[in-house]
Amino acid sequence: QVQLVESGGGLVQPGGSLRLSCVASGDNLDDYALAWFRQAPGKERERASCISSSGPYTYYADSVKGRFTISRDNAKNTVILQMNNMQPEDTAVYYCAADLVGKATRCPPSYDSWGQGTQVTVSS
Repeated sequence: QVQLVESGGGLVQPGGSLRLSCVASGDNLDDYALAWFRQAPGKERERASCISSSGPYTYYADSVKGRFTISRDNAKNTVILQMNNMQPEDTAVYYCAADLVGKATRCPPSYDSWGQGTQVTVSS
């Protein structure tokens, strides 16, 4: 497993942008699929986006498609979630997750390593 630490959360107005970063330690991310999940109060955890270890293949939930972009920088052991045109319904705790998959061009159904989460609040 790797240790994951998220940063970049905060308060943003509707229509604004935030950039979340997740830095890994303990292993190189080359063979890991990476994902961003989010959980709003009273709601189930949702996978917002993921990126495969090879390809890369990316997935976006319908709720964020066209507004969020996931990217990875293996040299910096980092995964980024760029969030644009944010809306109040994007308010949630955002978690970074990783799963050791080798060279894979799809995202796995489950993840072994999780960050502690970062709060994102969209409000005027």
